[in-house]
Amino acid sequence: MKIALVTGASSGLGREFVRQIAEQGKVEEIWAIARRRDRLEALQSISAVPIRVLALDLTRPGDMEYLRNTLQDELPDIRILVNAAGMGRMGPTVDIPAKDNDAMIDLNCRAAVDVTDAAFPYLHPGSQVLEICSTAGFQPIPGLNVYAATKAFLLSYTQTLHYELSPAGIHVTAVCPYWVKDTEFIGIAEKDGHSFRHYPLASRSQDVVRRALRDSALNLRVSTPGLVCTLHRAAAKVTPNLLCLPLADWLSHV
Repeated sequence: MKIALVTGASSGLGREFVRQIAEQGKVEEIWAIARRRDRLEALQSISAVPIRVLALDLTRPGDMEYLRNTLQDELPDIRILVNAAGMGRMGPTVDIPAKDNDAMIDLNCRAAVDVTDAAFPYLHPGSQVLEICSTAGFQPIPGLNVYAATKAFLLSYTQTLHYELSPAGIHVTAVCPYWVKDTEFIGIAEKDGHSFRHYPLASRSQDVVRRALRDSALNLRVSTPGLVCTLHRAAAKVTPNLLCLPLADWLSHV
């Protein structure tokens, strides 16, 4: 059976990936993974493709083992893998609890690698792997220290995976959006009142996902879905970190 497997599918970019993948009609079933079962069950209302609900917490070893076992039992042909599960916290590093830093590392890094590893045996020529990174991964950012570091890790991992899997005809793309206005990220990241003052030119999920799927089909190594993302990437390439740090700090307060 040809499937798409989408993590973080209950909201935000993950939910929009489910909707647009269903519209493409290239898979027979979408496996939707997130913790909130009710949100996953509601996805069927926006999808003409059957949704398999997998209410899992990917940071729990038992849940990750359940996913591996389900894949081994079903032997699907994974045509599209989207790792959209992620979380972030804003604020000075010393103010963020260690448990929240651990949670960011576990979900943004380890879980993404574990899901991708579990999917390897079921990827075939033409399969698409989209790892949802961020423009935050292009440089260190005060106020987003650990989050930006996790996205830098995922960006590096994905670019190497692109190189390693391209000879097998498997498309691997690091998707690096700027702020996305219609997701839960900003509200959760601002949990304790720490925030950037503005989120100028923030994108919409629909536009980010449409561009990401197009770039993945083209087997681009990195997708910067929008003008701001593209300019951000170019600027980060030529600006030393010693300048990026104070500049990013200043921009967060203007």
